[in-house]
Amino acid sequence: MAGITNRAFRRLCREAGAGLYVSEMVTSRALVERNAETIDMVTFDADEIPRSVQLYGVDPKVMAQAVRILIDEDRADHIDMNFGCPVPKVTRKGGGSALPWKRDLFRAIVRAAVVAADGRVPVTVKMRKGIDDDHLTYLGAGQAAAEEGVTWVALHARTAEQMYSGVADWDAIARLKEHLAPLGTPVLGNGDIWTAQDALDMVARTGADGVVVGRGCLGRPWLFGQLAAAFTGAPVPADPDLAHVLITLRRHAQLLCADYGEFKGIRDIRKHMAWYLKGFSVRQQIRQALGTVASMDELDALLAQIEPDQGFNTEVGSGPRGRTSGGRRPTLPDGWLDSPELDGPARLLLEEAELSVSGG
Repeated sequence: MAGITNRAFRRLCREAGAGLYVSEMVTSRALVERNAETIDMVTFDADEIPRSVQLYGVDPKVMAQAVRILIDEDRADHIDMNFGCPVPKVTRKGGGSALPWKRDLFRAIVRAAVVAADGRVPVTVKMRKGIDDDHLTYLGAGQAAAEEGVTWVALHARTAEQMYSGVADWDAIARLKEHLAPLGTPVLGNGDIWTAQDALDMVARTGADGVVVGRGCLGRPWLFGQLAAAFTGAPVPADPDLAHVLITLRRHAQLLCADYGEFKGIRDIRKHMAWYLKGFSVRQQIRQALGTVASMDELDALLAQIEPDQGFNTEVGSGPRGRTSGGRRPTLPDGWLDSPELDGPARLLLEEAELSVSGG
């Protein structure tokens, strides 16, 4: 998740439980061009193992170059290609969740990455169901990725049109699992996993080989410890009370400031405030002030005003988190849906697609 899965947040998640935590999404072209911000985004803590890079690209040759850089320079132990981004600035150029519609290009990019990796690190794919209900791509794209040798396929069971709205279609995960069974490629499920029980329910209903968590961990890095316990049959740790949540929130801010400096770090923690405090009773005045906090001293003063002696309201806090927007027609290049094969005008648009993704 852009702007979320940076080093600071990944550290909190690692400390809370087992799992594999991908980097922020970086573009293959920016990596090849040695963009300073991108290089920083694929720089991991010394104790961060495995190092998982989430890579976005629209050009097979550039993707192959990026994969070789990550492996030859010992920057990654796992590469996950993101074909699920639904934001308009990406899809309007034919990238992200729009790209699997062009099945020849999708296969070429996956093949380029797998060949460049040459078995040295696993290469995986994350995607959505398709552009909309009339243009579903997940079965064909999943099969193509499996045939090209990816280690697993992860499916966010929504379309690009849905963005983050509505309910994830877990039945689609089951269909993909069944479709790829002859090829033996594992399928991971993504969408609407807010609690450990949700993860167990998804696996039981779909037969998925594992789960991918996105928005569910926002403000809840301890969710991974709960997931690890649930899948091993151990007692699932209870949700922390507010006192412990505030300690985690402050540590998150400290880690961000150590990485980026106080000016940038404290501004980055602002977007996490509502996520951490969801399910707790905190005065609106304090919530608003936390949304504009400008220093660690100010953060400490505001946190001191919160009554910490209260438990987590699971009915309120264990539901959807983060963005819930969706329902609009995806923004696509003119004529994009005319053919599932790549034509001349579409190729020109795709050259600009990687450059339209900010932050690497």
